[in-house]
Amino acid sequence: MGSHRRLAPSGLDRGATAALGLLSVATAVLGAVPAAVAAPHDDTRAEVDRLHTEAEQATEAYNKADERTDALREEVDAAQDEIARKQQRINTMRDGLGSLAGAQYRAGGVDPSLALLLSADPDDYLDKASVLDRITAHQAGELRELRRVTRELTQDRAEAARKLAELEKGRKAVAAHKKTVEGKLARARRLLGTLPAGERAAYGRASRSGRADLSALGGVPASGRSAAAFAAARSALGRPYVWGANGPTGFDCSGLTQWAYAQAGVGLPRTSQAQRYAGRRIPLSEARPGDLVAYRDDASHIGMYAGNGQVIHAPYPGAPVRYDPVGMMPVSSVTRV
Repeated sequence: MGSHRRLAPSGLDRGATAALGLLSVATAVLGAVPAAVAAPHDDTRAEVDRLHTEAEQATEAYNKADERTDALREEVDAAQDEIARKQQRINTMRDGLGSLAGAQYRAGGVDPSLALLLSADPDDYLDKASVLDRITAHQAGELRELRRVTRELTQDRAEAARKLAELEKGRKAVAAHKKTVEGKLARARRLLGTLPAGERAAYGRASRSGRADLSALGGVPASGRSAAAFAAARSALGRPYVWGANGPTGFDCSGLTQWAYAQAGVGLPRTSQAQRYAGRRIPLSEARPGDLVAYRDDASHIGMYAGNGQVIHAPYPGAPVRYDPVGMMPVSSVTRV
């Protein structure tokens, strides 16, 4: 009987084995393709986030320019009112001085010594002459006042012209910032439109990832006004993000916090950069509901601490006012108003 023994693999067999190995490697690589294909979607989401961030920075610049423009408009209106009042005063003074000048001219038409000789009552003449001297002194004072008010009017007009020019410059800056914001938001919308429906839905639901476990932070407002502002912010949950808006139907980030504190009787500046200086700085570890949390080094985003490691904020276009982790972005400061 022939013995059964395992034969050494032939060259053909060894080739087949190598082919199978390569096939296994290829299968593994091909199996990883979906993950590789997903990378462009990750890049798209990152680009959308970047555009939203830049749009938010431009929005804050828009808010700052708009706030300055509103203030300048009020200053110009006040200056024009003051100019009108001074012009009216000058007109009145000129009319009065004109009447006095006419009377003096008429009185001066007769030589004073001759008038004295012709006067039926020399004592009455002397009394009138004394009055005329006093009138002359008063007239001189009025002339000095007229010159002073006229100089002030000239200065006021020059200052009003300067403010009008600055106002026009501000209007152009507002328009430029608005165009920048609209352009970035339009590009972000187009990029989101390139994502599959599931990816778009996931992006809309996702909160930006937290960077720390801060769930142990306090949950009691530090003051009555903080409590009132926090209650107002909670009442705005679900309302849309509208860039450049400060309520009550839509908000950008600093518009929400400004509106919420206005409901508590507290006036905050319009921009997040200014709001971070609207109170006392505190550590994040001491944050309480109602405190303002500014993000990024330039404080281009701001929210309101809500307790339990959360903030209420207006995130970006397409996302309503909502809760997110306080560590969703790098915190630059916490302010207690």
